[in-house]
Formats: sequence, C-alpha cells, structure tokens
Amino acid sequence: MKSTVKISIEDITLSDCQCIVNAANENLLPGGGVCGAIFRRAGYDQLDRACRKIGFCETGRAVITPGFNLKSQYIIHTPGPVWRGGNSGERDLLYSCYKSALALCVENDINSISFPLISSGIFGYPLREAWQTALLSVTDFFCENPQHKIDVKFCVLEKSVADLGRSILEEIQKNTLQ
Repeated sequence: MKSTVKISIEDITLSDCQCIVNAANENLLPGGGVCGAIFRRAGYDQLDRACRKIGFCETGRAVITPGFNLKSQYIIHTPGPVWRGGNSGERDLLYSCYKSALALCVENDINSISFPLISSGIFGYPLREAWQTALLSVTDFFCENPQHKIDVKFCVLEKSVADLGRSILEEIQKNTLQ
C-alpha cells in the first residue's frame, strides 16, 4: 500500500493523525500561531517542560515529544526558516524540515502525520513557494523510501490556501509520473 498525501481545512491541534508537526522556533519555546495553539491544546506546562528538556533544535532539523493532551500521540517540532528573499538557503532549510520530520516518523514507527504549512505564517515564506517546497520534499521522501508507508495530511485554515496546495500537488504528481 502506498503513502497518501492529503490537504485539508482543519485545526491541526484537532487532527486524529498519530503525530502532528509544530512549526517551532529553535529554542522550542512556546510561540504564537500554530506553535502557540499546539502548546495550549497539548497542555502548556507539560509540553513546555518536555521542550525545555530538549533545549534546542536547529532550523531544518526536527525533534519529537509526546502529544500529551492532544489526540495525536506525538508532536514533531521543526524550526522553519525565516523568509529573507529566497537567496539565503531558505528553500533547502524548509525542504529539510519536512524530510527530517518524516525520518522521525520512520524512527518512531509513526504511520500518519499532520503538517502545517511551515514558515508561511509569521516567518513570511510566500505561499506558493512554501507549498512547492513542502510537497516536493514529501514526494521526494517517498520516492527515495518506497518501503515506508506514512499517510501525510497538511492542515490549513483557509480554503484558498488549501486550493493552492492541491493545485501544486497535482502538478508535482503529474510530473513525477512522467
């Protein structure tokens, strides 16, 4: 059975996947946006303690904690890059965020994961480029690791963002099949 990639309009903190991804900062401190929502829903004090114990995660890498009060068993934290115009290695770092998270899924026997669109909020990454990088990274991971089955869901809150992602996913899948 092959892995699937799905894009849905939903609050990632309510996802029923085995694991959700936190668009974290390098110090793994509670933040705003998706990060803040995850901390609140998971149990602020518990998740804060777990993250402080880890202490630091480089941009483009990923670490894992329990999901605490979430439906999800795990939270993978990955600091995405701040957009600086596209010539400062942002694409490679963002690409690495997704691949690092999927590698942690393999290491921890996780078979379903929900991602936010990393770096596309307060970090300023343009939506089209964020989608292209995210979806290409996930597609490449499964092309390179066909033996691993992980169902991937991208959770966004706006229909227009989801529609853009679906359009880009179709383009990538069409090009991958050629």
